[in-house]
Amino acid sequence: MGDVRNWVENSPYANALGVQLTDLSDSGASFLLPFAESNANPGGALHGGVYASLSVIGGQTLARHVLGPETGPWHTMGFQINYLAAAINEDVHADARLLRRGKELCFVEVTSRTADGKPTGHATVAMRGRMGKPAAEMIKAPGDDGKSDPGPMGKLMSSVNFIAGRGLEVELMADSRARIKMPELEANRDLDGGHHEGAVLALLDTCGAMAAWAETGPGPFKASTAAIQAQIHKGQPTGELVSYAHVVNRDDEIFWSHVDVAERSSGDLVAQGTVFYRIVR
Repeated sequence: MGDVRNWVENSPYANALGVQLTDLSDSGASFLLPFAESNANPGGALHGGVYASLSVIGGQTLARHVLGPETGPWHTMGFQINYLAAAINEDVHADARLLRRGKELCFVEVTSRTADGKPTGHATVAMRGRMGKPAAEMIKAPGDDGKSDPGPMGKLMSSVNFIAGRGLEVELMADSRARIKMPELEANRDLDGGHHEGAVLALLDTCGAMAAWAETGPGPFKASTAAIQAQIHKGQPTGELVSYAHVVNRDDEIFWSHVDVAERSSGDLVAQGTVFYRIVR
């Protein structure tokens, strides 16, 4: 248990968020995330990337614990989160529950809530231990045409507390597309090296949302992430990461944004998924 607690609380990324492991057993784990402005959007609402991070931290905590240290390294094969309600200027509690485990796979449900019991998020996570196997050869991300245009909202978005804390820089936010880079800052790292999976998903979430905003442009809107589906192909990627997003469909208020995350130097596809983003007047 000590090794798992050390990974949770001393990974630089989880430490930057303030994640605390409060309980761990063979069937589940519980976490506390005290409110911090550094994790919030304007108005005090917890950033969607933080919920995503809590979910994969919960999933990997249980995978490490029940599979054992010899089964690593670990990564998130599949991830689905639904955002139920906002936590505004509030602490958040999260509970991870083991649904089933195999020799190298763990299936985990993670729920989050405010201190007064209001549900805020529901996620299912499929975790894999690679059993010491060498990394597979990665396919390359398709990238984009290299156009740079942060548009009228790019610099503003990069100044949001949580986004700024990750060092995210919007390179493109136009024509229903977005491209955002994330440096390998200490505050984004996993204890075992490279980028923490939570930071990777925070980048994916943010880029998908920015693609939606690139279609509408600024205005008197209210917006939030409704859900994310994602897969992480390469655990603990290194160097600068770059995310590419484009809106593949929309209706009057929901935007479906496909997102690829890649290592900029190698071009390896690190993660991909769909962000379901809602913008309403």
